[in-house]
Amino acid sequence: MTRRGEAALVGFAAVIAALGVTAVNFSRSVGVDATAVLTLVVFVVAFGSLHLAVREWAPSAIPYLVPLAAFLSAVGYAEVYRIDSSLGSRQLWWLIASAGIASAVLFLLRGRGVSVLRRYRYIFLASGLGLLLLPLLPESWPLRGAIVNSSRLWVRLDLPFGGTLSFQPGEVAKIAIVVFLASYLAERGSQLAAMTSRLGPVHMPEPRQLVPLGLAFLIAFAVLIYQRDLGASLLLFALFVTMLFAATGRHIYLGAGTLMIAGGGLVAWRAFDHVQTRVTAWLHPFDDYLGSGYQVAQGLFALGSGSLTGSGLGVGRPDLIPAAATDYIFAAVAEELGLAGAFAVIAAFALFTAAGLGIALRSRDLFRKLLAGGLTLVLAIQTILILAGILRLFPVTGITLPFMSYGGSSLLANMVLLALLLRISHEERT
Repeated sequence: MTRRGEAALVGFAAVIAALGVTAVNFSRSVGVDATAVLTLVVFVVAFGSLHLAVREWAPSAIPYLVPLAAFLSAVGYAEVYRIDSSLGSRQLWWLIASAGIASAVLFLLRGRGVSVLRRYRYIFLASGLGLLLLPLLPESWPLRGAIVNSSRLWVRLDLPFGGTLSFQPGEVAKIAIVVFLASYLAERGSQLAAMTSRLGPVHMPEPRQLVPLGLAFLIAFAVLIYQRDLGASLLLFALFVTMLFAATGRHIYLGAGTLMIAGGGLVAWRAFDHVQTRVTAWLHPFDDYLGSGYQVAQGLFALGSGSLTGSGLGVGRPDLIPAAATDYIFAAVAEELGLAGAFAVIAAFALFTAAGLGIALRSRDLFRKLLAGGLTLVLAIQTILILAGILRLFPVTGITLPFMSYGGSSLLANMVLLALLLRISHEERT
């Protein structure tokens, strides 16, 4: 596909977003208004500027990632606007800002490329850990942590002209941690792959080489304890284990990581009330229908009522699902766009993941290979966790669906992820 084809698909995604808003307005007996036009303009400006930035500073990048991100953002925005039009208005501003920052990332990396990030790996590590700790700030400070839905994930900043700005620092932290892991594993991967010790018939690395795995487990468990965030802890540890396997090719790391996740999950289930509540809501949502199981049950009702083509935008009742615009955006899409819309979303995520892993496989430099793989795995693991929670294959983790859920910090982080993948693709193809 050429750049012209990419531009045409970006324009098509903008039309999808505008038509979605128009359909919602018709269901409210409003008709075509300025919101639909504004949506079209914002999507064209946001993804059009990113497309131009790719043409200028990453012209050899593969042309599939930007249209896929634009399509997912368009479907997600239409559903967010349908659930709460005020949230939709804010999401448009976040989209403009996120696309601008993604374009700025491409501009800053235009000369020396992503390899310059390798120098500052410990700065990225310190920044990532610092961002993860930000929600623990006292609630009496101007910059303070906040508890939302029983999880301490948010940070709120009092603005000088009034009002507050809320964001999830963990969304940005995951990008910084991926950069650190890619740099660290590119240098130490051969040492971690060496199996010089034995435990009976099993070959193992030196015990000191397993220290990073233990530290990652402790960090993830600390996030679970202090922030009460099941999703972020699972995402962090799964990311580390999969990147460790990608760097070494040793299945023992996957096995050890799986056992640690199972053991940590069992301990968390026995020790923490909020984990017990989520597991109970997952297994028996109708036992406490009006309480802990209400969100899961309403999500199941939404999935079941969607049928093949859905009820239509603005005709269903996704507003009955708690946190529908964030945690349960996929259930809202499945209800109003049906099985066809749900499959289209899953296919777009699958194609994005395949394209990202393709960039990693084609990369000749080990750091770029691990960075592209890690960034893709972040998006894929996050998508799998939230979809598995909505489909009741796994307890609900409370993380957002990339590009689709409402949230400025999530959208910003994923647009930066997109920009880094585009730059890596450009460098490898040139």
